[in-house]
Amino acid sequence: MSITYTIDGVKVTAEPSDTILTSATRAGVEIPTLCFDKRTAIYGACGVCLVEVEGVPKLLRACSARPQEGYVVSTKTDRVNRARQTALELLLSDHTGDCRGPCKLNCPAMTDCQKYVGEIRDGRYKDAVSTIYEAFPLPASIGRVCPHPCEDACRRQMVEEPISIAFLKAFAADKVEADGDPYVISCEPDTGKRVAIVGGGPAGLTAAYFLRRYGHAVTIYDQQPKMGGMLRYGIPEYRLPKAVLDREIQIIADSGVEMVNGVRLGKDIDFDELRSKFDAVLLAIGAWKSVNMRVPGEDLAGVHGGIDFLERLGMGERPAIGKRVAVCGGGNTAMDCCRTAVRLGAEEVYVVYRRTRNEMPAADIEIEEAEEEGVTFKFLTNPIEFYGEDGHITGMRLQVMELGEPDASGRRRPVPVEGKTEDIPVDDVLMAIGQTANCEGVAAELLTQRGTIACDEMTFRTSIDNVFAAGDVTNRGAGIAIEAIAEAQKAALCINNYLEGDEVRAKVPYFVTREVTPEEFEDRPKQNREKMPGLAPEERRCNFEPVYFGFSEEQALREASRCLECGCHDYYDCRLIKFANMFDVDPARFAGEMHDREDVQVAGEVITHDPDKCVLCGLCYRICDQEVGKTFLGLYNRGFSTVVNPMVPEEARTFCASCLKCVEACPTGAMRSVPAVTRETQIV
Repeated sequence: MSITYTIDGVKVTAEPSDTILTSATRAGVEIPTLCFDKRTAIYGACGVCLVEVEGVPKLLRACSARPQEGYVVSTKTDRVNRARQTALELLLSDHTGDCRGPCKLNCPAMTDCQKYVGEIRDGRYKDAVSTIYEAFPLPASIGRVCPHPCEDACRRQMVEEPISIAFLKAFAADKVEADGDPYVISCEPDTGKRVAIVGGGPAGLTAAYFLRRYGHAVTIYDQQPKMGGMLRYGIPEYRLPKAVLDREIQIIADSGVEMVNGVRLGKDIDFDELRSKFDAVLLAIGAWKSVNMRVPGEDLAGVHGGIDFLERLGMGERPAIGKRVAVCGGGNTAMDCCRTAVRLGAEEVYVVYRRTRNEMPAADIEIEEAEEEGVTFKFLTNPIEFYGEDGHITGMRLQVMELGEPDASGRRRPVPVEGKTEDIPVDDVLMAIGQTANCEGVAAELLTQRGTIACDEMTFRTSIDNVFAAGDVTNRGAGIAIEAIAEAQKAALCINNYLEGDEVRAKVPYFVTREVTPEEFEDRPKQNREKMPGLAPEERRCNFEPVYFGFSEEQALREASRCLECGCHDYYDCRLIKFANMFDVDPARFAGEMHDREDVQVAGEVITHDPDKCVLCGLCYRICDQEVGKTFLGLYNRGFSTVVNPMVPEEARTFCASCLKCVEACPTGAMRSVPAVTRETQIV
């Protein structure tokens, strides 16, 4: 006789043999579970499928509890959510592994580096570009200029050198373009909502791309003659050819984003007018003012802001400079300035930096190539005076420094060596010690004392209702392009939520991580990083031609094959991580002893089992026994030491290779099939 009850307000009809879980599933109500599979007998191990029944004092496991006539079941109460959260935290407290590769975790935009590198390795270039576009829309440009924090975290350096992740990104985008099959942005149906973005740099373009994908009408306003922001006007042609940038901007424009140039906020468009005409406004105006050094004499002719200098170059000018040029600063902008000065004909170019090379924030390759082009680095020196004749600079006095205790950045603080200075003659000085925003035209109530725009770091909303901000103009100030892109990516999501009437905040997803040592990779054969072909130093110092030619296809395939594939192979199907993020887990609440065990060969060389990923749900050996009719797997030991172990009959190797049902059933990626090529290698 049928049973009728309700679950989350849905009327459900169940048979006497049903559980709450099976009948709810049939009715379209999802209840999370790790250990249930309809092919096996009820096990009730994970505790994730708990539900609350009106009038029943304790929570019930939906996978085993039978519904009764008139039951009123709830699956989303605070009590249920807390219980599920605790169950997951207990499971995760002894679960180790890499949900995602450290390359992805160290990328501000969370680009799935491992995935697109693997797609390049397999020759699937269009798929690789699509993977990159899931994170941001400028792969060819960012692949050329990003200081690649992903590579800083790449574990391949424990073998020899990190993978050229950024260059591979540019290769894939260039290859797809060269093959005549450019990426096309697909968009949701039009929502009728309109968003204005002020600023057409990497943040503004990224936000426009995502908002257009959501189906909103987007207009970008920018003060410069062309879109691109710092990518166009702050990075020289030899690093980023503007034809490459133009192609990628056109892809965004082709999706329906309207782009309006030569418009300045507060002069050509009014802030309040924008707010009234559009449903939402995003301020992504960047940081275009060079920070002053507050050194006597910096008002002399010949003392320039580094960004101002590069902007003039980006506008098509050829700034006149003298034979002796000093650049103050140690970041990538300073490297762009000094290398540009060389190309403009300066005979002596200095970089003045108050710390040592080890503390320089510029990319190592930029420093190395500047040295190759003849730039002289004066480390542990700091300008204390600019002096000149007839109003023009002729020299600068440097304070000699030494390193003291670490400061808030973790770098050792430079302190003056008393009484020790040095003078150098110069014709021009380029100040590249930092940048700040020019917020002219922005409502004063939005500004911080630092001249940035104050916004909530999780919603990117300002104190004005429909106004958001992202990129270099926000709280943290100027940073690298991929950081601005990351903010814009999240801001676009929050704007979309706002337009849909939802206050969901951008949140950092939970991932399981692990520490590794070089000893774990001692068996890996050495395969050096591919050398990027390009111009020799003597060729590149006299022109603005691109320094690099790009990888050949053969080089790209070899380089991509070096990936260690650190992230979990089963991430996209892993129910454990899906539920962990669904219920905002904090496993540190149950921190304690954790296992560290070797993978186990299950069924010969056909399947491996990672006991440190296993949550002992029992699905693998229950499927093997109850569905397949074999007993190749079982539990070994008791309590905290329990593991899944193979029974290892000889027939397992042949049989399991064509079955793999235990691998398919595993909810955490602990079970993994070994590729045939690898098996053959192991057998030999």
